[in-house]
Amino acid sequence: MSAAKKVVVLDYGFGNVRSAERALARVGADVEITRDFDAAMNAEGLLVPGVGAFSACMDGLRRARGEWIIGRRLSGGRPVMGICVGMQILFSRGIEHGVETEGLDEWPGTVGPLKAPVVPHMGWNTVDAPADSTLFAGIDPDSRFYFVHSYAAHDWDLEVTNPAIRAPRVTWATHGERFVAAVENSALTATQFHPEKSGDAGAQLLTNWIGTL
Repeated sequence: MSAAKKVVVLDYGFGNVRSAERALARVGADVEITRDFDAAMNAEGLLVPGVGAFSACMDGLRRARGEWIIGRRLSGGRPVMGICVGMQILFSRGIEHGVETEGLDEWPGTVGPLKAPVVPHMGWNTVDAPADSTLFAGIDPDSRFYFVHSYAAHDWDLEVTNPAIRAPRVTWATHGERFVAAVENSALTATQFHPEKSGDAGAQLLTNWIGTL
């Protein structure tokens, strides 16, 4: 029997780390909540949660040296997964209440207000995943995932021209307008929704991610 994969949930002050810990442990991961640099660097997977404002999350991440940990892991091809605002901060910038905040710039693009009749987008919604998605493999296309957000990335601008590199797989959802719901980009994975709160479908998604570690 193979050993459980070690996953660190990055504790930088933003995100329901206990909920993420329980969900990962339920699907067989060996989970630790920490901001310790060595533990975060050496784990097989790093999960970056996030709730609240884009700017506040970035401030907290920098205080915990999280941007350096994420960058170092990705430069070595070591898996990172962002959830909710933990996904949004991976883009170049976020705009909230007219204030622009620099993000991690792992992906080009801006996270901005979600234009919909009801905001925040809170509750269950379906997604449109690519047929060859690894993250959504084995998940019924009609499955619903749990969202809580008022901002989103509305465009995907990263183009891969090298045929030897697998192009990112982008999953979309719609609430008033279309927005990016998940991205699979080599070692970097992210979801706008909360897989840890998404029942059986979320558990299968986390199982799929752990299977890539």
